[in-house]
Amino acid sequence: MPHAFDSDVITAVLRHMNGDHTDDNLLIARAFAEPSGVTPSGAEITDAVMTGFDGDAGVWDITHGGVVSELRVPWPGGPITERPAVRREVVALYDAACARLGVEPRPHA
Repeated sequence: MPHAFDSDVITAVLRHMNGDHTDDNLLIARAFAEPSGVTPSGAEITDAVMTGFDGDAGVWDITHGGVVSELRVPWPGGPITERPAVRREVVALYDAACARLGVEPRPHA
């Protein structure tokens, strides 16, 4: 069973991702939906909102062709259990998404 983070940690991460990193959410969704950026219905992903995460993966609601579905993306470094690892893994997902889509990643602070 994946590690469950405290609700205050989840709330803070989701607020940050959905407030400050909306473009990153969309980039991650487009990179990790199969085939890249297109859902099984063939529609392009037009919106992505991070809705949760656990020790195994991040979760986004993605919009494609007016339909919302869930996308679960495993953490690149494997399962995590500590709050600082969440940031590390989201950054790793962003970097991997950039590599998959041929986008130049911005520097990380």
